[in-house]
Amino acid sequence: MIASPLDWRPAPIRTLGAAADATRMDTVELLVGDLDAQTAFYRDAVTLDVLDQSGARATLGRDGIPIVTLTHTPDLPPVDRHAAGLYHTAIAFPDRAALAAAVLSMAQRAGHLYQGATDHTFSNAFYFSDPEGNGIELYWDRPVEIWQNQPDGWMPTNTAIDPNAFLRTHLDPNRVAADAATVGHVHLQVGDIAAARRFYVDMLGFDVIMDLGSALFISAGGYHHHIGLNTWHSAGAGPRAVSLGLGDVRLRMPERGDILSLADRARHHGVSAEDDGSALRLRDPWGTLLTVAPEGVAA
Repeated sequence: MIASPLDWRPAPIRTLGAAADATRMDTVELLVGDLDAQTAFYRDAVTLDVLDQSGARATLGRDGIPIVTLTHTPDLPPVDRHAAGLYHTAIAFPDRAALAAAVLSMAQRAGHLYQGATDHTFSNAFYFSDPEGNGIELYWDRPVEIWQNQPDGWMPTNTAIDPNAFLRTHLDPNRVAADAATVGHVHLQVGDIAAARRFYVDMLGFDVIMDLGSALFISAGGYHHHIGLNTWHSAGAGPRAVSLGLGDVRLRMPERGDILSLADRARHHGVSAEDDGSALRLRDPWGTLLTVAPEGVAA
């Protein structure tokens, strides 16, 4: 068992964006129609542990670190794949053996939800959806020196992965203990990349890592991306209607001072933000809620 589920994440490097270099992604909340079925899926297929469950809410993760919170909202309409909102929640694993174990579980219990697998140069990624249409990526990062500090204009090479060959090579049948995992990045659907850049880069303070025109990949501390933003299915989308799917995206910054600095930037950019002393809550141009809290503080 790894001592800390964050020890294997790449160490942040000094970058130019206003967001603290050690900023990281935290739990993703999903509004779900069938809490029992969704809890069973994330527990049994994705192989997360139920960390807390009471009433209309369940939180699942690994090694005590929450990854997804499921909130029961059965009266809402289903996810609209052409609206702004969640493209996928990306769960990072410490090595390819841990990733292979999760992929095998998904293949055995939810193979019909498989969408593909790609070697992105910086990562090996397997894509699925959950039973209610929320995207999921399971991935492992290649060594940091392959993709960190690349020159301007660097683009990864994307190569399809044969999932059966991956499992034959990397699955360890003798591995018993569940490995750590964490939310490595979150990919969002937006209506307009320029507007997304003004909010997430100019105001929130992330660095642009890759700009594909129809997609923007941004991070703090030199990571390949903490947040992806695309218009592949949602170009021109307006404010989100209330529906199943994404509830909020949660981020962690190192200290309370980082939150106060973000609040100042939000005011400067005319973005409404609510600070309750523990976390700052603000919405992007499409109404997606971001909750930003310092490390060690319940949000």
